[in-house]
Amino acid sequence: MIVFDSNMIIYAADPRYGSLRRLIEEGECVVSAISKVEVLGYHKIEPEEVVIFNEFFRFMKQIPVTDEVLDKAVALRQQKNTSVCDAVIGATALLFGAELYTRNTKDFTLIPGLRIVNPLDEETS
Repeated sequence: MIVFDSNMIIYAADPRYGSLRRLIEEGECVVSAISKVEVLGYHKIEPEEVVIFNEFFRFMKQIPVTDEVLDKAVALRQQKNTSVCDAVIGATALLFGAELYTRNTKDFTLIPGLRIVNPLDEETS
């Protein structure tokens, strides 16, 4: 299973990153429900982006923010100063034994046991 960080959702909407859309179509990609807040809650989001991302969230399997996820996120935040959303996304990946795909690897490197992949490394090198 692959958990997409919120930034991967944004990149997947960009035609230049077809490899991400193929991953979604082929694989077991999921998102944390908190990513919907991060992506659609962006204060500068354009109306046409809202349409695109709403469609994405209808298609993509969302993992709910359960008490177990929240408890793990609390423990992660107690260990390292991280944003609430990153802690929830990291906790989701850990609890499901999934890899976390993100462009912002530095936001997650101090979370023990979390497998982090930047799938855009090769595309941007």
